[in-house]
Formats: sequence, C-alpha cells, structure tokens
Amino acid sequence: MKKPLVHLVAAALIGAGWPAHAPLAQVRLPTLGDAVSEDLSVSDERRLGEQIMREVRRDASYLDDPLLLDYVQSLWQPLAAAARSRGDIGVDIDTAFAWEVFLVGDRSVNAFALPGGFVGVHLGLIAMTHTRDELASVLAHELSHVTQRHIARRIASAQRQSLVGLAAMMLGLLAASRAGSADAAQAAVVGSQAALIQGQLNYSRDMEREADRIGWGLFVDAGYAPQGMAFMFERMAQSARLVDDNSFPYLRTHPLTIERIGEARTRLESLTTVRPATTGVFEHALMQARARVLMATGVQALRRAQQASAAPDASPAQRLGALYGNALASLRLGEADAAVPALADARALLRHSPLRDAQEDRRAAHAIALLDAEVRVARGDAAGALALLDAEPQAARAWLLQRAQAALAAARAGAPTAATLRRSVEALQAWTAERRGDALAWSLLSQGAALLGQPLRAVRAEAEARAALGDLPGAIDRLRAGQRLAREGATSDFVELSVIDARLRDLQAEHRARMAEMRGNGG
Repeated sequence: MKKPLVHLVAAALIGAGWPAHAPLAQVRLPTLGDAVSEDLSVSDERRLGEQIMREVRRDASYLDDPLLLDYVQSLWQPLAAAARSRGDIGVDIDTAFAWEVFLVGDRSVNAFALPGGFVGVHLGLIAMTHTRDELASVLAHELSHVTQRHIARRIASAQRQSLVGLAAMMLGLLAASRAGSADAAQAAVVGSQAALIQGQLNYSRDMEREADRIGWGLFVDAGYAPQGMAFMFERMAQSARLVDDNSFPYLRTHPLTIERIGEARTRLESLTTVRPATTGVFEHALMQARARVLMATGVQALRRAQQASAAPDASPAQRLGALYGNALASLRLGEADAAVPALADARALLRHSPLRDAQEDRRAAHAIALLDAEVRVARGDAAGALALLDAEPQAARAWLLQRAQAALAAARAGAPTAATLRRSVEALQAWTAERRGDALAWSLLSQGAALLGQPLRAVRAEAEARAALGDLPGAIDRLRAGQRLAREGATSDFVELSVIDARLRDLQAEHRARMAEMRGNGG
C-alpha cells in the first residue's frame, strides 16, 4: 500500500535543518511508493539541484572562503574516491551529479544534502569539531545520503509541476522558515497543492541507519580515524542536551538515537586495529579558528576573538588556533598591524611543536602564510605579499586567488610590472577555462584584465562571474556591453569578440529555455 510522503520541498531540504517556527496547515499530498524509479530521474534530480544552487549562491549566507573551502574539499575528496572504489557511486550518478561541497556562513551546527550531489556545511559544524576525523564523519554520512539517493526516495511525484516550480516553492518555504513567517510559508504551499509537514522533514530511521552503515565503510576506507565518527555522535548529543537553543538543527533532521550511537561504538570495537587521530591536528585547529572568526558578527564578537587566549593547559594545536584566530579577527576589524605579532607567535609555536610532522607542518605553515599575505596587503605591502606567496606551494585555489588579490593591490599601488599582473591574469584564465562556475576567479580575472587594458576580456569575465551565480540577464547585459565596445572601436581584439558572440548566443538560449519552463509552470 502506498503511503503519503512529504512534498519535494521538504524532501530536498532533508538535513538542512531550517526551523519551522509555526505549524503549517496540512493539505492533501500525492501518494508515492518507495521505489526510486517512481521518483526523480538522475538527470532531473541534478537539474533541480542546479536550480536550487543558483539561488543558494546568491544568498547572503552562501560563503566562498577559498582557504576554508579548500580544507573541507580536502576531506570530502578522499570520501568520494572511497565511495567510487567501493561501488557506492554508481555509473549512473558519477558523471550526472555535481559532488560539490559548499559553505554556509551560519553558526548553527549543521550539514545537509541537496538534490544532485550538493552538500552544504555550516561554519558552526566546523567550529565545534575537535579533529578532521569528526568533521569527515559528518561529510561521510551526508555523502551516503547522496549515493543511496535518499532524497529521490523521499520526493513526491511531480505530476503537475515543472522542476522550476518545485525549486521555487522549495526556496519560498526556505525563506519563510528562516524568517519565522507561518503566513508566508502557507502562501507558498497553497498554490502548489502541497504542505511541509515537520515530522516528515526527517530522514526515515532506516535511511539514517543505512547512511551510518555505508558512511562508516567509506569513512574508514578513506583513511580517517574510525573513532572520529563515534566521538562526533556522542559530543553532538551531549552538547545538544547542555545547550537547548536550536543551535543544533542537524539533530532535528538526523535524530541521534541511543541505538545509532551504540551501533557506532560497536563498529569501532569490531576493528582489530584503530588508527590514532593525530593527523592534521594543527591544520584543523587553524580551520576551526577560521570558521569561528568568520561566523562572528559585529565588532564585539570580533573583539572577543581578537583577545581570546588558549587555556593554560591547552595543547599546542589549541594555542596555535587561538593565535590564528587573534590575527584573523584583527584583520577583519581593520587592525592589520595588530595581526603581525599573533602571526609571528603562531610561526614560532609551529617551529617548536613537539609533533614535528613535516607534512603537518607544511599544511599549517601554508595556511598561516596565506593569512600573512592578506595582512601584508591590508598594511600596504602588496609586494611583500607577492614575494611570500611565490615561495609557497602553488596548486590550490586559495593560493591562486590570494595571489591574484595581491597582484591587483600591487598594480593599483603602482608597484608590480605588467608582467607580474599578466602572469596572474593568465593563471586565472587557465583556471576558469576548466572551472567555468568559479565566480570569484572570474571576478578577479575581470579586474586584472581591466588594469592590463583588455576591456573585452574584462567585460566577458564579469559576464561569466554573473552567469556562474545564476544571473543570466546580468551576464547577457555584460556581453552586449562588450559588443558595443567593439562596435565603438574601443578595442580590436577580434578573438575575444568572437568568444563573446558565441557565449551570448549560448546564454540567450539557456535563458529562453528557463523562461519557457517557467511559463509552462504558470510562473
């Protein structure tokens, strides 16, 4: 017998933990069996996820912090690789889904999966974890919800609505829930013949246990310390009991039962050997501190972070994190000079650490160097920042974008040669050629090209930045501006103009397709 399941809005926000401040009136829901084949297809789920992410990326809470995102991705990628090697990521979803992790600038402890392989991580979750293994255990659990297509299993059949309408309704309920408006939420559901039932926001018990079991396997296979998952379960449950202030939305949508905690402990005890959780302690302490400062709102909160000190019995990693947090808070307060001694103390502590793990030292020293470069730019020493960055490993996105910002600052101050800025612009061009969705990289490329006297390249890069954020009308407007520049004789870059013409046709076709789907939905 088929039973009613929650509407697509609720299903796709499973794990998001957006609070329902008031009960919504219930209306009749379509019924659905449990078979995935009766839910969204793989391609439709990805399309829906892309539609939601276009709005998410324009939301104020969406955070693109390159250094912190690089770190979270460094934990995510081994999990995804393990899932592929274990066969958890099948051929049907491997290339179809995004497998993208992103940051949410919110202090609540939460992580959530969206349709199509997008996983959001709140700053509050990063800030409360003690080790990289604990954070990775949550990512493993969310990844397993994606690989097992739990979202698709909970999505009601979209018989009379297009994906655009479903995504719009999902976002409407999201906004209403965050605003605490029951009236707004009710308005969002009445026109679509659906309702958000709070109890159905939660994953089913079977799905949670399945995600625990599969997540555990890929978590261990990815090389993480197995006790991290059990410790994370226990600490989240204890913290939520001690602080009942709705700061743990993750537990509302992922009920942490005694049974689940016990099963995690049993899995841990079944292992013959347990890998010690000592890897990455310095780097995690730095990223934990970074998350805490980034989620601080207001001068008073930043001042507290600037003046915070580690306890007398704190570990070297905890002391390092406190110093890093002091420096970052000083920078965000506009007091870059005050960050200098904290960074110097952090470097000294790292040099004299009893751990003395070469790889660990390099990763932590790199994170400190990137912050140091940002501080130098803020103090007017962009040339010094460039020299520091050029001595660092040059592979990760955070380094690339930090160097681009330093090169721009130096160019505006009249410091670097054209070759220095051109090197940065060309590196950004190569990066965006393979990663068209990197809005921040496109924006920096636009600024650099403008300073080099390349107006068409600058305009096109600005258009690509807007397109990456889902603003197709804005992107189309910028590309048309580029065509006008060419017609007015402002540039003779015919190669760039041909690229602009082709991209304009592509984006106009994409925009027409979106508008047609919206009209088909009655929007």
